[in-house]
Amino acid sequence: MSEEQLQAFYEREDLAANNDDWRQSHEQLLRGLESGRIRAAERGTDGNWQAVMWVKRAILEGFKNSDVVRQGPIGQPPFFDKESYPARSFEQSDSVRVVPGGTSVRRGAYVSSGVVIMPPAYINVGAYVDSGTMVDSHALVGSCAQIGKNVHLSASAQIGGVLEPINASPVVIEDNVFVGALCGVFEGFVVRERAVLATGVTLTAATIVYDLVHGCERRGEVPAGAVVVPGSRPASGEFAKERGLQVSAPMIVKYRDERTDASTALEAALR
Repeated sequence: MSEEQLQAFYEREDLAANNDDWRQSHEQLLRGLESGRIRAAERGTDGNWQAVMWVKRAILEGFKNSDVVRQGPIGQPPFFDKESYPARSFEQSDSVRVVPGGTSVRRGAYVSSGVVIMPPAYINVGAYVDSGTMVDSHALVGSCAQIGKNVHLSASAQIGGVLEPINASPVVIEDNVFVGALCGVFEGFVVRERAVLATGVTLTAATIVYDLVHGCERRGEVPAGAVVVPGSRPASGEFAKERGLQVSAPMIVKYRDERTDASTALEAALR
């Protein structure tokens, strides 16, 4: 069936479980996601990202309509997961570098040519990882997360995923972003192109990012080229004041220009 027919199939209200039509459509869904033709989120002409609800619903149907089964090569320790989402394998023609040592990519994830995945890392179903990106050791790319071109996800970076509710937008990391070690980006946060997140920055839907360059507060998005470092501000209330308590407050301390790469911009900011 065409992708339009596939969409119509998953938008039906009477989806039947465990039938031949569903199994055929699920395999087509996985192949479409793995090829990059189908995505769980899309950027509109206005630059805003929106979840593709029928795709997220289709992914959820895969969990609903399958059982946990024993998986893994014969002769090796088994693992147990939903039958509909086994680990994905790659061929040399895919031009994806997967370094040995415990990395796993689930079926239904798009991983472009030129991507390097260091061990151990995990890329979940519905994720989109574009060309030239480095996924470093212990990094997570969560379900439906969208990662652009030439992104560096440093060691232990956590890019959160989201499947439910189906209208919730996933985390987006746009092109040429540097995400430092131990960073966490969650709950639909968008990091725009060429931004830099210093080690340990955590961003959620509730996070206020203090832009020291423009003198304003930002929520839900780091603007293009911004360099963000961890910071703190006094916690409110007399109890906190008496004890000198602080709360996390990520801060934009500068913006990259066309002549500075991520490492140079980050070094200058931290100095």
